[in-house]
Parts: sequence; C-alpha cells; structure tokens
Amino acid sequence: MRILWLKTDLLHPVDVGSKIRTYYMLRELKRKHEVTYLTLDDGAAGPEAYRRADEYCHELIHVPHTTTKKFSWSFYCDLAKNVLSGRPYAIDKYRSADFTDTIGRLIRTKRIELVVCDFLHPSINLPSALACPMVLFQHNVEAMILRRQFEVQTQPITRAYFRQQWRKMREYERDACRRFDYVVAVSENDRDVMAREYGLTQIGSIPTGVDTTYFRSSGCIKAEPAHLVFTGSMDWQPNDDGMWFFVKEVLPLIRLKLPNVKLTIVGRKPFPRMEALNRQDPSIRITGRVEDVRPYMEQASAYVVPLRIGGGTRLKIFEAMAMEKAIVSTSIGAEGLPITDGLDILIADTPQAFAAAVLRVLNDQSLAKRLGDNAAAMVRNEYAWDRVADSFVNLCERACRSSLRATA
Repeated sequence: MRILWLKTDLLHPVDVGSKIRTYYMLRELKRKHEVTYLTLDDGAAGPEAYRRADEYCHELIHVPHTTTKKFSWSFYCDLAKNVLSGRPYAIDKYRSADFTDTIGRLIRTKRIELVVCDFLHPSINLPSALACPMVLFQHNVEAMILRRQFEVQTQPITRAYFRQQWRKMREYERDACRRFDYVVAVSENDRDVMAREYGLTQIGSIPTGVDTTYFRSSGCIKAEPAHLVFTGSMDWQPNDDGMWFFVKEVLPLIRLKLPNVKLTIVGRKPFPRMEALNRQDPSIRITGRVEDVRPYMEQASAYVVPLRIGGGTRLKIFEAMAMEKAIVSTSIGAEGLPITDGLDILIADTPQAFAAAVLRVLNDQSLAKRLGDNAAAMVRNEYAWDRVADSFVNLCERACRSSLRATA
C-alpha cells in the first residue's frame, strides 16, 4: 500500500509516549508498505528530526506552522478568543490551509491508497472528500481527558472554561470519528467508550507495547531505599496535575511515616510550578528532559503514577514493568492496561490509600520484588512492540479491504 501518515509534529526525539507508539507502528509499516509522513512543523525540532526520518518513512514532508507558546500573553488571548469558536482550542490551533492543500496534492500525485490520521488533531485539515480510505489512530479519547480536567478544577472560571472545552471536544470528536472508514483505539476500554458514545461500528483496538530489549534492568545501579520516581512529559496537563496532586496531598502522608522519602520527577518541559519545587524542597528533584530515563528508574525503589485525568494508555507503566519496578498507580493511571491489582501492580485512588500502598512497597522488599518480577514477565511474554505493530498493520489492511468492498 501507499500510505499517507498525518501528524502535527516530527517524531525525533522519540521521548514521549505518543511518539514512541507512533514510531514503532510506522517502523513496522515501512517494512511492508510505502509511507509518506506529512507533518506540521513549528521549527523547534533539531536536525536529527529530519535526518532520522528515514527510520520510519520513505518520505518526510513538513508544512511550516506556528502555535502560540504556552503561558504567554498571546496564549491566553487565543484561549479567550476560542470561547467564541465552535471547535475546541486543542483542535483549532492546528488548522492549516497549506496542510489541507498538501494532503490533496499528495493523494493525487502519489496515488495514495490509505490515509492514517495520527491523533484527532490533524483531522481539522482533512479535505471535505477523499478518494481513498481513511483510518484514525486514536491514542486517547480526547473528550474524556477534558471532562476529567473539568471535574478536578476548583477555580470557578477555570472549571467553566474546561467544561466548555469538553463539550466542544465531545461534539467535534464524535463528528470527526464518523468521517473515517476505521478507527483504531489503544485499549479495549477506549474502543468501547467510542463505540458507545459516538455510535462507531468500524472500530478496533491494539494493545500497548514496550521495547523489552531496551527497558531491562542493567543490574549495575542499586535502588535507593525510600526513593520514588515518575517519568513522563511534564508539559502534558494530566502528568502535571497528577504529580502536583502527589506532592501536595500524598507525599506529606508518606513523610509522616517515612520522613527521609525522596522523589524524582523525570520529563521534558515541566511547568513553572513544578520547576519551583526544586528550590523549595531539596528532597524533590525535577530533571527536565533526559537522554535516558532508565538510570533514574533503576535508582528508585518504587515507581508512582498518580494520574487523576488522562485517556488512552500509559506506556510509562509498561516501561516500568519491563524494568522490574514495583508500581503504585491510580485507576486512571493504569486504565486500559491488562494489569492485576496486587499481582503486578498496586492500585489506589485516594491520597490516604495511595500513601499506604507506597509505604507497603517501600517497607516490604519481598512484596516489591514479587510485583516487579510478575510485571516484567507479563510484558516480556505478551507485549513486545513487534506483536503490537503487526496488529496495527492488520487493522489498516482490513480497513482498505472493507473500503474496496464498499465501493465495489
């Protein structure tokens, strides 16, 4: 097949969950099909983003596009203007007439046989009609994320804004999903939600995967007692919210029983309030982006995922499992993953329950080892990326066959 893959950013560095999933899917697709990668480009990527594109596509085409920097004066002005728009801000900011024109031109000149829209966001630029099948690769149920953001807000104006954004996203996501010949979700839970909420019938799911060769304990770094770690992009609102919740509501409860507990938060572009924690509390370390998360994970005695909002599935949990870490997560943090509370992970949702679960694994080395061993065995046996990528390829090929039958 000749595939046109639509994205809103370049892939390298492959340092966040969404990019990791896309990278492995594309790398597998490229082995069997001809892939053209069309993306918006804000100019922020380094040279490797262009130089290494041949790892996952045969041709990279990038369309210049600028989005407003978060927390700038212009950013807040754009948020205010979006109140009058019928579309959510997270979608509106990626509108590009040049991107739309390029899609049409590539379909004509390259005789594209399948268009894959990676995430919902590029869909704002799809031409009104395409002469080939379209697949939507849904890493999240976007409306679910906004609904959860709305639900945890306490400031009235912020709460009202997120409530409006949730409602607009729900309407946009429903209508956009129905345009596609097939939708691929990243968990059975997301698949069922979209099928029920949006009335979708042509929808399937693939599991989350992990590079089980890369994410493996080196055996060279000894875990430090009473040391916790979290890894994830800190410019993603659910991660920021989760770690703020942990620091303010959970960590003080842990310190009542374990005063020497330490926390390391690893991830790119932390928001200002998180960066300030470095200065306010010497027991909390905020690293920003790192080249390799594995040493930080090995240093810790437990891995925490205290998310309260979000969607899709967390690759970070599978990575920690492959590293044989004892993991404590909220139900939302572990949502959509084939895990078992008490067997390969501990699940807790209130501050008191989360603190108690963390204390259990920090104080009981045999429990921590059992959780880590069970988790590693599970992901290594079932969720290596090659299996997951094959599932994605099969769904794309099924979408093409279904479309051909419908037009025959």
